[in-house]
Amino acid sequence: MSNSSQLTSTLGIVLGAVLVALGVGAYVATDFASVTALIPAFFGVVIALLGVAGRQLDRDRIAVYGIGVLALLGILGSARVVPDAIALVADDAVDSVVATVSQSAMILICLVLLVAVVRDGLDLRRSP
Repeated sequence: MSNSSQLTSTLGIVLGAVLVALGVGAYVATDFASVTALIPAFFGVVIALLGVAGRQLDRDRIAVYGIGVLALLGILGSARVVPDAIALVADDAVDSVVATVSQSAMILICLVLLVAVVRDGLDLRRSP
């Protein structure tokens, strides 16, 4: 396992846990009314499990690329919130502040993961 893959797997574990906390927090903030608020938590569990697998198994490349695919899906799935996030920053009204903040945070977290996976892939290409 390369040092970069180990770092990406560790980052997957940590940010996966953050996504779980984000999803559970959003679910609680909506008074348990919106099960869709748990979507970041579902992504977080799978990303964290891939991170653990990447650190423990001989299949670290598959785990890292799995994290990358999930990060990309998380970004694309949450992209529709961008206009609401801009409105919220501009102090305009939005339908759901909790959903806007949660999805915006998911985009940022997934962007960090995607950058780590791309960097890991570039490091792999440079190594002999």
